[in-house]
Formats: sequence, C-alpha cells, structure tokens
Amino acid sequence: MLRIEDISYSVAGRPLLEHGSATIPDGHKVGIVGRNGTGKTTLFRLIRGELALESGRIILPPRARIGGVAQEVPGNEVSLIDTVLAADTERAALLDEAETATEGTRIAEVQTRLADIDAWGAPARAASILKGLGFTDAEQAQPCSAFSGGWRMRVALAAVLFAQPDLLLLDEPTNYLDLEGALWLESYLARYPHTVLIISHDRGLLNRAVGHILHLEDRKLSLYNGPYDTFATTRAARVAAAESEAKKQEARRAHLQSYVDRFRYKADKARQAQARIKALARMQPITRPQEAALRAFSFPEPEELSPPIVRLENTAVGYDGKAVLSRLDLRIDQDDRIALLGRNGEGKSTLSKLLSGRLDPMDGRIHAASKLRVGYFAQHQVEELRPAETPIDHIRRLRPGEAPAKLRARLGGFGIGAEQADTTVGRLSGGQKARLSLMIATIDAPHMLILDEPTNHLDIESREALVEALTAYTGAVILVSHDMHLLSLVADRLWLVKDGRVAPYDGDLESYRALLLSADKPAAPSKSRKPAKPARPARDALQALRQDVRKCEQRVEKLNEMRDRLATKLGDPALYDPDRADEAQVWQRKYAEVMEGLERAEALWMKALEKLENAEG
Repeated sequence: MLRIEDISYSVAGRPLLEHGSATIPDGHKVGIVGRNGTGKTTLFRLIRGELALESGRIILPPRARIGGVAQEVPGNEVSLIDTVLAADTERAALLDEAETATEGTRIAEVQTRLADIDAWGAPARAASILKGLGFTDAEQAQPCSAFSGGWRMRVALAAVLFAQPDLLLLDEPTNYLDLEGALWLESYLARYPHTVLIISHDRGLLNRAVGHILHLEDRKLSLYNGPYDTFATTRAARVAAAESEAKKQEARRAHLQSYVDRFRYKADKARQAQARIKALARMQPITRPQEAALRAFSFPEPEELSPPIVRLENTAVGYDGKAVLSRLDLRIDQDDRIALLGRNGEGKSTLSKLLSGRLDPMDGRIHAASKLRVGYFAQHQVEELRPAETPIDHIRRLRPGEAPAKLRARLGGFGIGAEQADTTVGRLSGGQKARLSLMIATIDAPHMLILDEPTNHLDIESREALVEALTAYTGAVILVSHDMHLLSLVADRLWLVKDGRVAPYDGDLESYRALLLSADKPAAPSKSRKPAKPARPARDALQALRQDVRKCEQRVEKLNEMRDRLATKLGDPALYDPDRADEAQVWQRKYAEVMEGLERAEALWMKALEKLENAEG
C-alpha cells in the first residue's frame, strides 16, 4: 500500500502541494491528472525519494521496488532484447552466478531460484513486450545504437515493464507510441499484477487501463473511484455545486457588508452592525475549483476548391529508389476527415510526406488542385523550432509586413498569451511549443491539414479544444495519432496502411482495436512471474522459443568445442612431466568445469526443446 500523509512541498517559494493526502492499495491502477504545472511529475520524484518533503511522509511497503522509465537508453551495441532482459537484475545476477558457482549447494539454490522466476521463459516475455511496442523480431536483435532517441525510449519502457516493479510510475508513456503501441499498452497495464501510477492526458488510456483517478488541484490531492469519464462527471457535479454555494455566499456577504456600511456609525444600529461584522469574519470563503480555461484554437478558413483536391493514380513512394508504398489509388475531397491506421513502419508518415509535398512520387501521378495549400504538422517540427527566438520572432518571419498587434492576435488565437509571446521558445512548455507549431502549420489557411501525432504534450483541455477546432475547420484533415478519443471524434473515414498498400478500412475504431488486441495478445504478467500458457501461442512467442532452443544448442556446441580442445591438451604426454604437475592440475580442473557446464547446458537445451514441442502441439 502507498500512503501519502499530509505532504507539503514548494518550488522556489511557490507551494505545489499543501497537506496533500491519499491512500492507494496494492494492485490499484491510478491515473494522475491535473493542469500543467500542478506538480504531477514532482509528486513522482517525491515518491522516489529524489526530493525532500517539507512536511508529511510517504510510506511504502518494506523492500518495495519502484520502477519508472529511464530518461535515456544508451545508444550502445547491446541488442534490444538483451537490454530488456538486463532490466531484471536478479535474473541477470543469477545467470552470471550460474556460470561461475562451484559449490554444490549454491548451484542448486541458484538453479531453483532461476526456475522459480521462470528465467528461461524470460526471453519470450521480453520479446512479447518489445513486439507489442512496435519492434519486429529482426529489430529486437539489432543494437540500441541503430535506433533514434524516440525509439530508444520505447526500449526503456519495455525494460521497466519487463522488470515488473511493485510500484510502476509512468509519465506520459504514450508520447513515444503510435496508436497500435498505445492500445497494446492499455491492455498490458490493465493486467499488470502490481500498483501503477500513470500521468497521462490520453483519455482512452485513462478510461481503459486505470480504475482510479488522483487529481492534483488547489495544491491538494483528491482520489476518485472509476476511470476518467466517471471522474469528469463526478468533478463537474462538484464544480457546479461549489459554484452555486460560492454565489450564495457572495450574495450573503454583499448583503451583510451593505448593512455594515450603512449603519455601523449610527448609534441605534451599531450593535447590529458589529454583529454582522463578526458574522463576516467567521464566514469561511468557499474556494471555487480551478478550471483550466478551454483555450480554443482558431484555424483560418480556406476558400472552397472544386473536388477532388488531391487524386493519386497508381502512385509509388519511398526512399533511395526503394518503394515503401505502391499502387496508390486514392481520392481526397475538402470535407474529408481521414485517420491513417497501421502499425509503425508500414508507411503512415511516408504517405503524409507524399501528400504534403515533402516526398516526390517514384511512379504514377498525383493530381492536385491548382490553388491547393497544404498545412503539415509533425512532432519533429516542434523540435525544429528555434529555441533562442520568441514566438513573435517566428511569426514575424512568416508575416513581416503585419503590425505587432495583429501578430499577437494570431498567437492569442492559439492560446499563446502576451507573456509567452515574448518568451524564448527554449523556455516554453511542450504544450506551448506544440501550439506554436500548429499555428505555423495553419497560418496560410490550408485546404488540407496533415497532422502527425498533434496531441503529444497537449493537456486534456487543449485536446478538447483541438477537437472543436478540427470539427469546425472547413478543410480536409489527415490524422495520424495514438489518441483514440481524438480519432473517434474527428475522423469519419479510416485508411489502413499495410503491406505497402493503402485501402479503406470498413470497420470502426473499436473493431480495429479488437482486431489488434486479438491478433497480438501480450504475455499477461503474473505475481509468480510465470506467464500463463496459451493453448496456441502467438507467432512471436513460438519464435522466441525457437530462438531460445538455438541459443541453447549454440551453447552446447561451444562447450563441446572447448571440451575437445581441452581433451587434446590433456592427451599430450608432455603435460604430465613431473616439472609440469601444477600446470596439468590446472588443465584438469578446467576440463572438469567444462564437463559440468556441458551437462548443465545439455539439460537446459533439452528443457527448451521440450517447451517448444509442447507449444507446437
């Protein structure tokens, strides 16, 4: 059980938490929500002991393991699968000891513990997690250095999920995932056997993966039962009740103050006036809950073009002469709202770049309206903003002839106020940078707006504002997003990008979600760390078992080669010369160690073969 008792903490003299308390039983899945800057990430650091509390205490069970995603995975030459396996430090230490232990009792203890934690099934479990997060079997064998920072963050997430800490702390884990990875994570967390605290602005995740919401507001902690939608309904009722009571109290205070102002200096009314002054002093103000202003986005309206605005005929696109997508026959009209579905690496971003003009077709034709303007937003563009310049500097470069007041009005239409407009981009929050990039993408009133993961770093209120803006927008919208809530409210057409093709998807988002989860079930974690055996293992699980068999076979072959070399050495009569007695004993001891290791390796090989045979039926 995690107990947070009367904690207080300030940053630079500004209180973030004041006498906050909450109790979270073991095994609960809790979503942490609150406006940006309320202290959600700071709360994680307090739980981990990285920051010192000013007062109060945080109580965890003895020897509880706390886990969170590492800020960075080194770009070294260790393979992804080995990086994830190394996250289980106990297993890694036992395997190392198994190779060196010589005392019989300890060898038995090590082997028993390895069996208890299902050390030999760990590669299959690690492979399943990596597969769920978007890594193919071939990619799992590649070194970390072969992947970008965003992909290495997925490896870090896979590592902490594999380690199965008693308290799992996740801070916006879907920011580095696509829709398929986010859906897999939802399913995995719902089955996670221990306690989970997750900071997220993803309503789908908060509705399907957690059963409680911990809300940070007014420097206090409030724990709500139920997923996010239940929390939102309950809190809306509380807000309405508090507003009503606050208005009644304001009317009462105004009435009392009016009486005091009129009669406090009149002798015949002085006593009554003093009584009302005391009543005013005793009246505790009813605090209105903080409401995050729904800072709307203001997209400029494009003029209407004749349909279709874009048509692709037998088009192919790719990189370095190799096609990623081919035989594309697609039509886009100005009133289309299209969501691109498909696993990572299938070509969604490639199609987005083709439609935006950032990639030229390798074959076929693209017909576009002569006056077509395209707006393009992708996460990398947020990172390409100039950190030393202000938002005003960015927009002035695009509209050099506009008056400063007009430039500020444009920024204000995207929720960037006067103070942020003159702040360097490097000091802005992720959400403010995303708003600036969205403004830049739409400044020319595009007829088609292509959005690749637009909600990363946007809080829930900003995501709702984006939904409203896209609903009112009169241009075409092409969406790539892991946010199911956004897709369900905006998109009315679904295109599936798969196997080098793009085709309409006949089902809805829920059927697509069900299809993904049924096709690639994650290995369900259990408290005994032994995943339940499915009747028919998934293809990646069988592949992992086959890989384990190959590794065991290679280990046996290597030990046989060592045994043969040692046997040759020991067969040399010169080794037994009296002057070389000590050397002979060394080689004989090495031979005994290799034979012992060979016996153990052959046993593991037979066990791996038995597992594979059972799985294959």
